Amino acid sequence: MPLSRWPYFRCVRCEPTFINASRSCECSEPNILTGGLCFSSSGSFPPRVISAARQGEPGMSFISEWFAKYLQSAAAACWVYANLTSCQALGNMCVMNMNSYDSALDACRLFQFIFENTAGLSTVHSISFWRQNLPWLFYGDQSGLAPQILNSRPLPTNFSFKRQSQNTELKFVAASYDIRGNFLKWQTLEGGVLQLCPDTEARLNAAYSFGTTYQQNCEISLSKILTDFPTPIFYDIYLEYIDENQQQNIWAVPVLNLNLQHYKMFVNQDSSSGKWLLTRRIFLVDAVSGQENDLGNQPRVIRIATQISLSIHLVPDTKNGNIYPPLITIAYSDIDVKDPYRQSVKISFSVKYEMDQREAFVQTDIALGVLGGLAVLSSLLKTAGWKRRIGSPMIDLQTVMKFFVYYAGDLANVFFVVTVGTGLYWLIFFKAQKSVSVLLPLAAQEERFVTYVGCAFALKALQFLHKLISQITIDIFFIDWERPKGKVLKAVEGEGGVRTATVPVSIWRTYFVANEWNEIQTVRKINPLFQVLTILFFLEIVGFKNLALMDSSSSLSRSPSSYIPPYSRILRYAVSTALWLVIGVTQMVFFVGFYERFVEDKIRQFVDLCSVSNISVFLLSYKCFGYYIHGRSIHGHADTNMEEMNINLKREAENLCSQRGLVPNTDGQTFQIAVSSQMRQHYDRIHETLTRKNGPARLLSSSASTFEQSIKAYHAMNKFLGSFIDHVHKEMDYIIKDKLLLERILGMEFMEPVEKSIFYNDASYSFSSVLYYGSEATLLIFELLFFCVVDLACQNFIVAAFLTYLQQEIFRFIRNTVGQKNLASKTLVDQRFLI
Repeated sequence: MPLSRWPYFRCVRCEPTFINASRSCECSEPNILTGGLCFSSSGSFPPRVISAARQGEPGMSFISEWFAKYLQSAAAACWVYANLTSCQALGNMCVMNMNSYDSALDACRLFQFIFENTAGLSTVHSISFWRQNLPWLFYGDQSGLAPQILNSRPLPTNFSFKRQSQNTELKFVAASYDIRGNFLKWQTLEGGVLQLCPDTEARLNAAYSFGTTYQQNCEISLSKILTDFPTPIFYDIYLEYIDENQQQNIWAVPVLNLNLQHYKMFVNQDSSSGKWLLTRRIFLVDAVSGQENDLGNQPRVIRIATQISLSIHLVPDTKNGNIYPPLITIAYSDIDVKDPYRQSVKISFSVKYEMDQREAFVQTDIALGVLGGLAVLSSLLKTAGWKRRIGSPMIDLQTVMKFFVYYAGDLANVFFVVTVGTGLYWLIFFKAQKSVSVLLPLAAQEERFVTYVGCAFALKALQFLHKLISQITIDIFFIDWERPKGKVLKAVEGEGGVRTATVPVSIWRTYFVANEWNEIQTVRKINPLFQVLTILFFLEIVGFKNLALMDSSSSLSRSPSSYIPPYSRILRYAVSTALWLVIGVTQMVFFVGFYERFVEDKIRQFVDLCSVSNISVFLLSYKCFGYYIHGRSIHGHADTNMEEMNINLKREAENLCSQRGLVPNTDGQTFQIAVSSQMRQHYDRIHETLTRKNGPARLLSSSASTFEQSIKAYHAMNKFLGSFIDHVHKEMDYIIKDKLLLERILGMEFMEPVEKSIFYNDASYSFSSVLYYGSEATLLIFELLFFCVVDLACQNFIVAAFLTYLQQEIFRFIRNTVGQKNLASKTLVDQRFLI
């Protein structure tokens, strides 16, 4: 025994390895002195030079002082003496090197050498990958092994969302070791053991509530990490569960280390799970292996687990919440330490739940295929009806374009129905289930759904613009039935004489009717501002937006101190569409069932106004199809004083006069009209004179001014349409009939107006289809999809509501402005009177 001189004289026992190797207290050649231990060089240990290189990101490989000092001794003690602590320390160094190995004799290669040469030893718990005296680091490197481990054997227990069930929490435990291989303790993962981001214990523990998608992100100073984690702690993770016999068990949780290199290849970053190499042990921070030359110095590089993700996969077709073994996916980052007080690192920890969505995708595709086929048939019928209404039998480019426009609208409805149905399915079945059978799609799996919503919006926008353009380009004329009341004497300038002239008919009635038509162009069955404010109230104030959170709770309120999981885009869409449709339909029911009945019905009031004003409205929304509102006064005239007007209205209320209908003894005032091509040609000839003032000046007649020509054309049109309604033109006569039921269902006419025009009785006031009023369904769905698309893009209901209301006002302004100009140009009503 040698005598030590410092700090005082005492006897020190030689390490047993010195005596075993050299029979003395000195380790002389050819023996090897490493890590304070002496080993014989003549043993069966690999003779090649052991590599102390620290593998990592490209450009960050160097000789680690820790590996250089302790790797060979730990490996030798583990191999020669089967020392448990040394074997654990060797395993830790392999884990610090990202479980990577290649042709060099590094930590993992040494571990594999010992593992392969101790095949005769027994295994732990009959697990072939867990050799006696060695830590369990690998699952093997056979191709295709990972899918078998992850998806072949479900856990023998069930999980539930309901609190009365015993399995509503994922109870993870960990066996922890220090860097030298000493076992520290068993501990649960509650309290943020694996979560570097600081937070309250309640929020940290929410990560292990079954069914709660968890996402935690933060940025931590490097100096704090170096202070809190001077040496790494290693964890073997297990899931604790109770089996069918009420016995408590633990299940080893596999790890997918994205930094693992197998012969210089990052196999775990491959999209195919068959190439993965699963491991077991992890750590959070390694500030030791990155030290060079001196273990007391600041590390050159610090390795941090910047991304940890826990994946729970539901067993297909399960009804009782069976899951496969969870998988921990971990990614490390090497941080070059320069100024720890100014450097920081971004950390994320997440828990996600997934299930096989292929069946859902197939069902969605089937629904889209079937409904898409029906949409083609619907579009063909609409195109055929359009061809008949424009009086053209030819199939040309315009017909093809019209078909695609109709198909866009029908296909938009298909996408809308499918996406709403899909969203409500996930909302109802995920939130309401007791025994877990479905899980929400992941963010990557939602992309197809979001694409469908985008398609629905784009196609519906095309349909809306098509309707808008159609409405602001209609042909319209107000037929004035008023006749002059006698003649008056009129002085003739330049002749010095007096001549009799017809009493002029007042234009104010026409102006008044035109102004009312202008006002009802954008009348709707819902109030857009109320719609937007109400949905914001329910989503933000009442708390319906909390139904879109990715957890099992159906509560509308959340405690500020509790963890708030991320939102599901599918659930946000489902909640938004459900509320929007409920509020919109409720408004329409109230408007039609109560407001129009007891307060004000602008559409029917307009028809009444036409009758009182002795003005009829002739509309052509297509070349040979349109609408007629019969407003001819049953009293013969409307240009009268207040007393006579009241007397006429009283007589009408007491049924002392005939009815207002176009046909005697009927009250039908509104009609759908299909006009013959001859009548349309005559209408176009007069209409061309009406609009000629917009043409080049050289084309105008030199004998009369533009204004005089327009006045003559106006009177000509008024006379022609009046005589047409009165059956004066036998070659352009019309008949009145009811539409067949199938014609009303299909929205098309079977009879062609070849010789005579056809007036179809229309008690449903379908002339409103050229107004916002008759396009409420299209407007409602378009605005709903606009709201949802904006929300899916920015994840903010307030911004989506503001932009939705803004676009409503913009399009309403466009519809009013352009529609007003079209009204003025087609009817010769001075635009200054349209207020």
